[in-house]
Amino acid sequence: MRDASEGKRNSTEHGLLKTALVLLTVAVTLVVWGVKSDAKWIDSEGQNRGKTTESERQTDVNAQRMLDDGKQTFRFDTFGDEAFWSDALQLHRAIAGAQNGGVGPGVSPKTALAVGLKVDADALPESLIQQIRHGRVNLDDPATTLALLKLNAVVGVKGTFNGEGLQSIGITCALCHSTVDNSFAPGIGRRLDGWANRDLNVGVIASLSPNLKPVADLLGVDEATVRTVLQSWGPGKFDAELFLDGKAFRPDGKSAATLIPPAFGLAGVNLHTWTGWGSVTHWNAFVANLEMHGQGTFYDPRLNDPVKFPIAARAGFGNVRSNPDLITAKLPALQFYQLAIPAPNAPAGSFDPAAAARGAALFKDQAKCATCHVPPIYTEPGWNMHTPEEVGVDDFQAKRSPDERYRTSPLKGLWTHQKGGFYHDGRFATLRDVVEHYNSFLGTNLSEQQKSDLVEYLKSL
Repeated sequence: MRDASEGKRNSTEHGLLKTALVLLTVAVTLVVWGVKSDAKWIDSEGQNRGKTTESERQTDVNAQRMLDDGKQTFRFDTFGDEAFWSDALQLHRAIAGAQNGGVGPGVSPKTALAVGLKVDADALPESLIQQIRHGRVNLDDPATTLALLKLNAVVGVKGTFNGEGLQSIGITCALCHSTVDNSFAPGIGRRLDGWANRDLNVGVIASLSPNLKPVADLLGVDEATVRTVLQSWGPGKFDAELFLDGKAFRPDGKSAATLIPPAFGLAGVNLHTWTGWGSVTHWNAFVANLEMHGQGTFYDPRLNDPVKFPIAARAGFGNVRSNPDLITAKLPALQFYQLAIPAPNAPAGSFDPAAAARGAALFKDQAKCATCHVPPIYTEPGWNMHTPEEVGVDDFQAKRSPDERYRTSPLKGLWTHQKGGFYHDGRFATLRDVVEHYNSFLGTNLSEQQKSDLVEYLKSL
């Protein structure tokens, strides 16, 4: 009887043990599954804010998709502007040269680099990199330029080829608003999206076009005049208003072109461009349709003013409608990508940290810089526009814009675009010149040491 009782008890205990093991296994599985499926939301300060919801996960996926799409658009999308640069102006024929089915001497890699075009080293196969390193590539031959275009290695320029060679050429946002880090050679390296290409001579490149009659007809001048105007711009400058008002030169006889601005550090910045035409997405649409000459939709009735914008009003630029529209669908992701590009930190050794620390205090107080350049976005939150009188400069460029004012330019990453000078037209050659201007205009009474400290701070941004 005892043996039967003990057997029954052992059997019961064995069953309970099996049940416990099963429950433990299930619990462990649920914990592991929960770790995998219920990711935690960790904020920028490392604090656990709870589980990520399905809606939040969808937002994350969407954000990454927009970043990827926007980068692709920024770097490689021409918006169909080949119809202008190739079909109308025939620029691709000048690039190819007579020996490659085009006209004239062609554009060699040395010439391309000399006018500020950049080469993406990451697009070059290793075999070609080794050939370049050992001097086995003819950089004086336009055929080499065509080979680089076939590799999609020329930043901001996209070539289309057929059996007869270069069929067309188009440009992208990256042409003006990207450069390279020169890690392979001057003008050849890894892409730096958002950086202003202050080496790029847009005017000289455009002036190579065999047929400038469409531009001449638009402006109401002859082709020789158009070439003269384009060649007057100089490196790092572009005149976005030329096709609107036809004003090629300032009253002092200098070119009306303005410096190419950076396209990074724009998150939180209200108006874009030197004279604040509109938001980032407005300017993207403006440039893609009216400057790159892509095929899309653009609406801005301010351009219908025949007095301020006679060229634009006559050409109907205030209401552009293309079918198909190759631009509008790309604008959301393009804006998202641009707003995500941070201003790059100043490299170590490029400024004096102790002096910059003293300059920071001056920036916020005695020098009065932070009144308009409010940290950390370094422009005003809100309507960041000022009259020429408030800035202490002439009104020529301001009057070429709808609001006739100048935008408070964000200052982050100033160190990347010191070439060409400062302000919209580069009138101040150095940061010290800018400081001197405001010291005089605002009466801040900075000492020589304080001016130097403030410059070091500006270089550190």
